[in-house]
Amino acid sequence: MKPFQSIAVGYDGSHDATVAARWAMEAAKDFGAVVTIVHATGLREHLHQQFVADVTPPELIALAQECAFDESGLHWLVANGDACSVLLRMASPPINADMLVVGSRGEGKREGLLLGSTSLEVAEHASVPVVVVPSSYVEN
Repeated sequence: MKPFQSIAVGYDGSHDATVAARWAMEAAKDFGAVVTIVHATGLREHLHQQFVADVTPPELIALAQECAFDESGLHWLVANGDACSVLLRMASPPINADMLVVGSRGEGKREGLLLGSTSLEVAEHASVPVVVVPSSYVEN
């Protein structure tokens, strides 16, 4: 199996998404891969536009520095659509991600669920390996 070269991470600003981004950056260092952090702009996004397409959120740049991840390998993408569809498209050109990473649950948390609907759906339908990072993940 060839090493992973491109990792795409779903990001909605939640704690779990930040934990997933951290995991992806740490894994990318081991593989020498690039990381594309993807934010999906669904219908609700227009009500409270949280992220700008051309500007990587400062908290992600700070996270890359904290992880000692080379920022030249960090890409920010805002894409139109629901989170699951957007993430699944990342396995196709132009991103060609050979791994998808998601947090276990995002902003739409429901009590008692181990996985959120997006992480479950991505894991069920992806054509590439998917890593669902638990919210309790902490890099050693």
